[in-house]
Amino acid sequence: MSYRNKVYVSMDADNDLRYYYLMKAWKQNDNTSFNFYDAHDLNNIYDKSEASIKAGLQERFMNTKVFVLLVGDHTKYLYKYVRWEIEQAIKRELPCIVVNLNGKRSADESLCPALMRDNLAIYISFNAKILQYALENWPEFDEKYRREGKIGAYYYKESVYEKLGL
Repeated sequence: MSYRNKVYVSMDADNDLRYYYLMKAWKQNDNTSFNFYDAHDLNNIYDKSEASIKAGLQERFMNTKVFVLLVGDHTKYLYKYVRWEIEQAIKRELPCIVVNLNGKRSADESLCPALMRDNLAIYISFNAKILQYALENWPEFDEKYRREGKIGAYYYKESVYEKLGL
């Protein structure tokens, strides 16, 4: 079994890919502590067929420690891959971080896919500091909450954002 240390990022690649690239830029910036091991850096998709893509994504999930869902205006309408990725994260009981691209700091039921709304997840706004905080802290709470049988949407109090200077 491989060591699970990667972050799997799911998004609307047609409309929100720039946010994913911005996350990668945060990671490369020497002036920030933001960092994550990107599951998408694993090159294991050989052709463009749905079966091949999903097989490659399955391999990426085997190395995944945390699932991040970037939620934009169209994310809830995506079934072919985004819904499938959410299903994989839930099935594997991965800690889920839902990142609202509209800046909302709690669950946005009008934009978030219904399948994720019923799952245990932390909801945050799109910002390097709060995302790094969630990557470092949420997995521990996720594990605790799962043991206690808790589900649903969680979010950080304003004091956490203030402490981070947001």
